[in-house]
Amino acid sequence: MKKNIVVIEGDGIGPEVTRQSVKVLNAISECFHHEFHYRYHLMGAVAIDKTGNPLPDETVEAALQSDAILFGAIGHPKYDNDPSAKVRPEQGLLKLRKSLGLFANIRPITTYPALHHLSPLKPKNTEGVDFIIFRELTGGIYFGKKETNAEQTRSFDDCTYTREEIERIAHLAFKKAQTRRKKLTLVDKANVLETSRLWRKVVQEIASQYADVAVDFLFVDNAAMQIILNPKQFDVMLTENMFGDILSDEASVISGSLGLLPSASVGHGSALFEPIHGSYPQAAGKDIANPLGSILSAAMMLDHFGLSKEAALIREAVGWTLNNGFVTKDIDPVNFYFTSTIGELISDYLVGKISGTDLNKENIELRKSTII
Repeated sequence: MKKNIVVIEGDGIGPEVTRQSVKVLNAISECFHHEFHYRYHLMGAVAIDKTGNPLPDETVEAALQSDAILFGAIGHPKYDNDPSAKVRPEQGLLKLRKSLGLFANIRPITTYPALHHLSPLKPKNTEGVDFIIFRELTGGIYFGKKETNAEQTRSFDDCTYTREEIERIAHLAFKKAQTRRKKLTLVDKANVLETSRLWRKVVQEIASQYADVAVDFLFVDNAAMQIILNPKQFDVMLTENMFGDILSDEASVISGSLGLLPSASVGHGSALFEPIHGSYPQAAGKDIANPLGSILSAAMMLDHFGLSKEAALIREAVGWTLNNGFVTKDIDPVNFYFTSTIGELISDYLVGKISGTDLNKENIELRKSTII
């Protein structure tokens, strides 16, 4: 298989973790005789610094012509700490989502037995957690009209949704539920918001087309509590843009580290794959960031390409590193391994250099993944 992939390394730790994903994709191409061709482009603070634009036109054009986009992270403190900044890194990502028509963000929430002790929840609540959040990505309050009066005493952010925007992501979520445990939960605030009442009406109508999927409804405040009280109850969660942003970040800590979670943003054309963590500028350039969220995002990309066997092998390799204690500083601040070392280990596992038993940990600690 031949695929053209646009790589946007982004800001902060983005370049470091994304390079490990490319390393892993190259190992997959070697094993399975695929051809992945990469084109590198700018977005975010780095793009502002070099071009004055958080999303240069050539990045948009390349993304539109690609089969998929692999993205690192976005954001920089000099913009985060300046509320008056007119040009911001995040504007690039929002514009890219809109330009590509990426209306659905998909975030799987999975726990790993080896990391249950790191979760803020009790082990009995984290065992077997496996659900997916479908977040609408190009509508709602983030993209509504925004205004502040001249006196700086009144502001508003308009939240608008159309039936079409709700229908297209709802169908994706229902179809995914049919391949899983056949349960879908719509999260809204239909007791207060008109937009939520439209969401609930449309989803109730669509549900009749998926008779094999059980549907329930939760107000967002209750959903936030239920994610903590009993996350195992969820299978596919469907919600609007802002609720999905907040709930997916809340759910991400269940696994034990924000650095573990991948995501996919899909629409009518090229899809974008990125870890859900931020740019973490304090760790940039130190080779300590967790690359697993990015590597698992690459696995989601392979699923998108129809390469399920290859994606499963990457997830197996990730599980192998965690089970054997090959983890980054966010997971074990004392006995940790470097970002690049984790990438090398997973790549070696994929190409068969690691049998799973004969490990020379001394070499690995010396930033080598040589197996002797």
